[in-house]
Amino acid sequence: MFDIGFWELILVGVVALLVLGPERLPVAVRTLAHWIKLIRSTANAVKAELTEELRIQELHNDLKKAEQLNMQNLSPDLQASLDELRSAAASVNRPYAQPEATPEAAQAESLTTLNPAPAAEPVTAKPEDQDKQEAKP
Repeated sequence: MFDIGFWELILVGVVALLVLGPERLPVAVRTLAHWIKLIRSTANAVKAELTEELRIQELHNDLKKAEQLNMQNLSPDLQASLDELRSAAASVNRPYAQPEATPEAAQAESLTTLNPAPAAEPVTAKPEDQDKQEAKP
């Protein structure tokens, strides 16, 4: 992968020994090995998951193609019953569709948006309350 030869690896080891020292080198090697193992396992898990998803997508596409071919090769009787089912499903959905607005309802709605109700008047204090407030200071 990195195309490192034997002598190059020895040189890296000697430099690491000089930089880290004999006490810290084994700990650094173990830590490096742990991180490499973790990265490899994560990469393999992602690769396996992507392969599985691609396989599922391919099977799904094959199933759709087979289903379309079978729908085109139906006998006339089955095609007629399928059309009946589709029309029945459409008739069931019709009552739940939004009813079209009648002209009177549309006109009433437009009038309420053009002439909104008057705003409420602000509340003021009663004259008796004002006299009491003036007498307090």
